[in-house]
Amino acid sequence: MNNKLLAKAIQDYISTNLNADVNQIALAKSPFEGITAAELATQITAKKKSEKKLPTWFNTENIYYPPVLSIEQTSSEITAKYKSKLAKGDTLIDITGGFGIDSYYFSQKAKAVTHCEINTELSEIAQHNAQALHVTNIEFKAEDGIAYIQSTENHFDTIYVDPARRAEKGKVFMLKDCTPDIVSNLNSLLEKSSRIIVKTAPLLDISAGLSELKQVSEIHIVSVKNECKELLWIIDKGYDDDTKIIAVTLNKEIEKDFSFYKSSSNGSVQFTDNLSLDDYLYEPDAVLLKSGAFNLIGLTYNLLKLHPQTQLFSSEIVNKDFPGRIFKIEAVLTTATLKKQGNLKGNVIVRNYPAKPEDLVKKYKIKADQDQFLIFTKVANGENIIIKASIIQYY
Repeated sequence: MNNKLLAKAIQDYISTNLNADVNQIALAKSPFEGITAAELATQITAKKKSEKKLPTWFNTENIYYPPVLSIEQTSSEITAKYKSKLAKGDTLIDITGGFGIDSYYFSQKAKAVTHCEINTELSEIAQHNAQALHVTNIEFKAEDGIAYIQSTENHFDTIYVDPARRAEKGKVFMLKDCTPDIVSNLNSLLEKSSRIIVKTAPLLDISAGLSELKQVSEIHIVSVKNECKELLWIIDKGYDDDTKIIAVTLNKEIEKDFSFYKSSSNGSVQFTDNLSLDDYLYEPDAVLLKSGAFNLIGLTYNLLKLHPQTQLFSSEIVNKDFPGRIFKIEAVLTTATLKKQGNLKGNVIVRNYPAKPEDLVKKYKIKADQDQFLIFTKVANGENIIIKASIIQYY
């Protein structure tokens, strides 16, 4: 950590050049003694990437930024704030502390937080930033979190871990292939805490994760703006009942959730192939689809499904509590009637339809439109249809 980067003149330079060409800055001679051009470029790039993802850090003076990869891998503020609600008790240890975003939000709830980070410089950066943010209840340990847990006599109300996939591994994502290896160390962690929160990427299959872990009481699937961001596995010591799945959408100040117990994820649903102009089309958020409870969505919100393989639903009414997009149906067309339409406009959506969006845009000469949509899909009787619709709810 180069403390010279915290000088006011340097900080002003970084802020002034947020929209500059960082490649040119990196290749040019540094205008400041004791600071390399590469260091300046890193600070500028990392701060710029934090503007929307980490607005508290972006808007705080004298924040020191780590390499860009750390910014890309860290939790966003909106997801970190959500997971802080899952912590239990007064003491928490984050054994993979990183840049410290999660630890910061845990510190807003817990009385005492321990931040472990094996990378000495990253630990130093996180500690400096905590001081800049006026946080006083986080203790920083520049050491391996698993080793610290196993050596300390302290017990914690909650242990939080964000294991990283090992770079040499392929596309198959298993927890035992991550660092630290939570599967092998789970028993020793449960000796020091009654609750463990494990964050994983949404790429991890839920059934596969449950086969590796035990005592999982809840799984929180979190999305922001229709993009799954993370899975949060809540492990409670001694829990041996059904796992609860909570699919959560976080969009600005609006939080919606869809929850069920895993044993009840399957169910029957009614289908429809008779859409009318008085109906509304429902498209579930990506987080609902990740949950795997495709039919339960329809049962929960009293919706009719278009087709077994079409994750679209319809209703005669609008339910604003629905986590996903809602469209007002303006026309239901066949391929033949679509060809007769002139001056087609709309965003093209393809769901269970034998063509790619870009090919349909080209074939039917469809012009882009922000609020109008052309949804190519299939209904229960197997017929391919095109739904002309306007959007009335984004999230």
